[in-house]
Amino acid sequence: MKIKVFEAREKRRISGRELSRRTGLAVGTINNIENEKTSPTMNNMERIAEALDTDIEELYDSAYKRKY
Repeated sequence: MKIKVFEAREKRRISGRELSRRTGLAVGTINNIENEKTSPTMNNMERIAEALDTDIEELYDSAYKRKY
């Protein structure tokens, strides 16, 4: 399953620093999530979705979602 935080953030023209400010997560944490160097907690993904004003489903891409 691919995490699409970067794509969602870029679509809204929000910088990593701004997303960090909105979520309370460190810029490095945001970077690691976007580069899939770390697996985010559901709590962090909920905070990111809220900060980007989107559904959490937009932040994930999976074959299952595309199939159905």
